[in-house]
Amino acid sequence: MFRRTFWFTAGAAAGVWATTKVNRKLKQLTPESLAAQAANKAIEAGHKLKDFALDVRDGMAQREAELDEALGLNAETDAGLPAPRRLAAIENSNNPKYADRPAYSYNRNEDH
Repeated sequence: MFRRTFWFTAGAAAGVWATTKVNRKLKQLTPESLAAQAANKAIEAGHKLKDFALDVRDGMAQREAELDEALGLNAETDAGLPAPRRLAAIENSNNPKYADRPAYSYNRNEDH
């Protein structure tokens, strides 16, 4: 009698365990669950990619600083030297320096 009760209980427990396992797996395979899993994986991949990009940026900045130091580009300029000049590519008519010049537009089609 005890032997039959043991095996009946063991079978019932195995059946409950298997049913629970199958139901969990079926819930994981629903379209909503699959979409949520895909979204979570995409977010995780995005975070990993962002971390990688930040690591690359930090490494680039560090290497650039090392190269600048090795080439002497960070050295202070001599106080006796004039400041570097910046040339304007296009004359600005609003600038008082160019106020005396006539304002005209050049149209290359007028030459033909």
